[in-house]
Amino acid sequence: MAEIIQRDGTWAFDGSTIRITPGLHRAVPLFRQTYGEIAVPLEAVSGVVYEPERRRGRLRMRLREGADPLLQATGGRLPDPADPYRLSVDADRGGIAEYVVQEIRHALLLDQVPKEPTTGYLLPGPPVPVSVRSSDGTVSFDGGQVRIDWADTSDRVKRATGPRIIAVGDLVRVEWLPNSGYEDGFLRFVTPETVLSKLPPERDPYTLDLWGSVRRDLLTALVAAAVTARLPHPSTRVGGGYDGRDGRRPAVPAQGGRHDVLLRRLRELGSLHRDGVLTDDEFARTKAAVLRDFS
Repeated sequence: MAEIIQRDGTWAFDGSTIRITPGLHRAVPLFRQTYGEIAVPLEAVSGVVYEPERRRGRLRMRLREGADPLLQATGGRLPDPADPYRLSVDADRGGIAEYVVQEIRHALLLDQVPKEPTTGYLLPGPPVPVSVRSSDGTVSFDGGQVRIDWADTSDRVKRATGPRIIAVGDLVRVEWLPNSGYEDGFLRFVTPETVLSKLPPERDPYTLDLWGSVRRDLLTALVAAAVTARLPHPSTRVGGGYDGRDGRRPAVPAQGGRHDVLLRRLRELGSLHRDGVLTDDEFARTKAAVLRDFS
């Protein structure tokens, strides 16, 4: 057993699995504490490295592309402190960190673990049900469908449409960008009808606009990962789904289908306008945005 215990967390390697447990110290980010313990099978690992520094070094693990739904969903956008595959190491424990690295590397060589992308997820992702309250509303996922309940501070158009419920089978992909504190983030659920949508996150009824607490909004990545784990693996997509990183073109509705979607969305906006939910200005601006999406 190769093990290193730090305030930031613990890595323990038994020859076949690296068990990563977040520390309980208040300095450990909320995201890692909420995500909890991760059991990483050796076959999912691409490499591991220790980066020494004067006061505190870092252990970093690289996973094979396509092995982890969390990394697939976040696309490398998790801030370093929230990265569960990173461990801060006190300088006087550098020797132990190097030993852990050597043991994992030796096992990778003995088992001849390939570095090529995987054809299926090797980690399960967050357990369900999972629910997160963000600045724009509460998003929940029970393994079969996503539900969004808008907050009082959400855009009027979103609140007027009521709770949004989306079945996993109706999803093309999930897009996630963290709130950095300087720029807003978003969690977008893309369906065949909205694959070409260019509505801004604050007006898109399939998107949570992340503009509040960075610490709490980061938890929406849990939902993004849980949903991603239940979508077709990227390796199975042929000309269809698009994750923004593999260079494939998104699937688009047929021309007739796009026309039907446009008419339906315009009718919905017209109804909200007639009922007094949308002002004349809000109706005009939202209608213009919808028409641009379909131009």
